[in-house]
Amino acid sequence: MPRKILPLTDVQIKNAKARSKAWKLTDGDGLHILVTPSGGKLWRLKYRHGGKEKLLSFGAWPEIGLKRARELRLEARSLVAEGIDPGEKRKEAKAVEEAQAVVAANTFSVVARKWHAKQSRLWSQDHAARNLRRLENHIFPVLGDIPVGDILPEKLLGLLQGLEEQGKYETAHRLRGLCDNIFVYAIAAQLTKSNPALAISKALAPVITVHRPAIVDPPEVGRLMRMIWGYMGSPLVRGCLQITALTAVRPGEARQMEWSEINIDGPHGPLWIIPGPKTKLRRDHLVPLAPQVVAILETLRDMTGQGQFVFPNSRDGSRPMADMSMNMALRRLGFGSEEACSHGFRSTFSTLTREAGWPHHVIEAVLAHLQGNSVSQAYDRAQYLPERRKILEWWVGYLDTLKSMEKVMPGFGAIKTGSAPRSGRS
Repeated sequence: MPRKILPLTDVQIKNAKARSKAWKLTDGDGLHILVTPSGGKLWRLKYRHGGKEKLLSFGAWPEIGLKRARELRLEARSLVAEGIDPGEKRKEAKAVEEAQAVVAANTFSVVARKWHAKQSRLWSQDHAARNLRRLENHIFPVLGDIPVGDILPEKLLGLLQGLEEQGKYETAHRLRGLCDNIFVYAIAAQLTKSNPALAISKALAPVITVHRPAIVDPPEVGRLMRMIWGYMGSPLVRGCLQITALTAVRPGEARQMEWSEINIDGPHGPLWIIPGPKTKLRRDHLVPLAPQVVAILETLRDMTGQGQFVFPNSRDGSRPMADMSMNMALRRLGFGSEEACSHGFRSTFSTLTREAGWPHHVIEAVLAHLQGNSVSQAYDRAQYLPERRKILEWWVGYLDTLKSMEKVMPGFGAIKTGSAPRSGRS
């Protein structure tokens, strides 16, 4: 008479010791634990299908307990009874799971974020954040979960034309450009063979160039300065507007100014060293600080000097001032969006310093525009530094004079209005 197999107990499994060779603890109906020489306890099920004896793994004890192992045995035996091989079914399920994982890893949003992470090293923090925000707001909700190789030109075109219908022509073009670069990256990574963004490059409505508003009429510049210096709102926003106007830096660089970047007692005079990751050209930019700017900073130090940012966010001091704060202040001062913006200070500086006869190369160096050969661009961050200090000190004095004059006398500066195109250097 065959020996009757008694069901296992948790105590038996727990007390089973490793031997020099693997051995089995049997539960019955093909289910057993293989105790390995290293002490592992692995669930196995022996079954027959198609006239062949086969073995199915359920995992390791105690991750798979005795009760769960018996449930898995019952499920497998039910499949065998239906003529289905549980081992093959598991392989098929695993293949489907792996295929789904591949699809999930290659959706447009995943690929786009990988591309963005690589490109971000070449962009300023503001520019990188804006590009990701555009994708998250407009592209990902519609195309984000679709495999990058399954996106058709008509799908992308329909999305962008929807933005055009809202009057967002420039946004549509910027997004098409971003998607174009993402698909080029995907093609290089062998994730797709086509670029639907390229296929629709001529299908969008042309963008009419919109100009950034910039005040370059000296009397109006003086009025603007008086309004800013008299701003009764947040003193931090007022200070940020003042420093942006006096240094001609990009507004994002001013908002993100950190106390650690300022060197008042350096050998070259007071300097603000904007680190490369914050600049448009991804290289350090040195900003000479005139005495009036240093005085503003000393006032601000009493308010924010214990923190990281000179102009911290009003809601979260660990972040810089919000990007619309300065423009909103200009609106409160009565300057419309078609009249003035924080970025327009750069155009004001560029126009009036040229008309005052300052050298082109010095103006361009102050504005951190590319100049010279690749070697000087890469290494000479102090290029024309003495001349830049002179022009910025003159500029601060010039604005102070305009600010103090209710009426600009004939011949004092150029009387001219204008604006700088968004698509130009900034």
